[in-house]
Amino acid sequence: MKLQTARWKPGVLAAFGSAFLFGAGTPLAKWLLGQMSPWMLAGLLYLGSGIGLGLYRQLRGATRPRLNPGEMRWLLAAVLCGGGIAPVLLMFGLSAMPASHAALLLNAEAVLTALLAWIVFRENFDRRIATGMAAIVAGALLLSWPQNAPSGAQAATSLWPALAVLLACFFWALDNNFTRKVALTDASWIACVKGLAAGTTNLLLAFVAGAALPNVGKLSAAMGVGFFAYGVSLALFVMALRHLGASRAGAYFSTAPFVGALFSVLFLAEPITWPLLAAALLMALGIWLHLTEHHAHAHQHEVLEHEHLHAHPSLDGHHTHEHAPAFEGQHSHRHSHEPMTHSHAHYPDAHHRHDH
Repeated sequence: MKLQTARWKPGVLAAFGSAFLFGAGTPLAKWLLGQMSPWMLAGLLYLGSGIGLGLYRQLRGATRPRLNPGEMRWLLAAVLCGGGIAPVLLMFGLSAMPASHAALLLNAEAVLTALLAWIVFRENFDRRIATGMAAIVAGALLLSWPQNAPSGAQAATSLWPALAVLLACFFWALDNNFTRKVALTDASWIACVKGLAAGTTNLLLAFVAGAALPNVGKLSAAMGVGFFAYGVSLALFVMALRHLGASRAGAYFSTAPFVGALFSVLFLAEPITWPLLAAALLMALGIWLHLTEHHAHAHQHEVLEHEHLHAHPSLDGHHTHEHAPAFEGQHSHRHSHEPMTHSHAHYPDAHHRHDH
């Protein structure tokens, strides 16, 4: 059977879709930031994602997925790191440093995600993937670098705010790798849970800091942007984690700053600059290196039991279990994988987490 090639794996399109929605929402979030405090905006964006996805799931009649105790621990750890600790650290850093500097430091999330995935969680990578990751991150750094940076006393910032932003990136990187452990679960449910957790945390921080809710128009705008740029984007990112692993999904998502800059040029009449063009070339190089990756070798699958959406007849060669009566199409249920040894191109997805 001819397996689907890595280049057209659905996770690639999901990662680009996630980056597109998040990047496109950045200019809108920037405009909204002038209307309310950062804490309030963060809370409304996340709540918009959580509530919007919750309503979407209600309309679909979606049921709550069943997680075993191990999976639930990974999800709780992801929610704590990405929805609780990281936003607090980011707001602390933003309160005492220029936003442009914080934007530059936030690009560390992709690097830390990849390093944790490679070193701690043992995702496979080679020189081609590492070079592509470096090119994409270099483009994001170039795009974020302040063009009219203040000098002298104005440029001096405390070490602690910068460290807080970097720690926020570290906890979001942990969040990405933890979420990968449960990425086979319904992506909209995961994004809904994380959105509600992060939204509640940031909204409470905003109220403690003395902020008040904006008027209905601004509140609706913030939650609407949050639904698409945070909720749908996060659900797509979970799908990308499912198919690509944390480091590759993070690399594709790192194109989001370029999407945001492009939308700023097209719709906010911002000028086309040489950093934008140079970043486009670097990111294009990195994406090409990733898209043309070919990782294939003989590998052994151990016994595995889990639950996720899959199709019959099997599109990937890993779901050939029988049903009585016979079933064709997509469905989700708990199923077992018998030991198997074969060779084909693959990513470090949920079925290919073997050592190298």
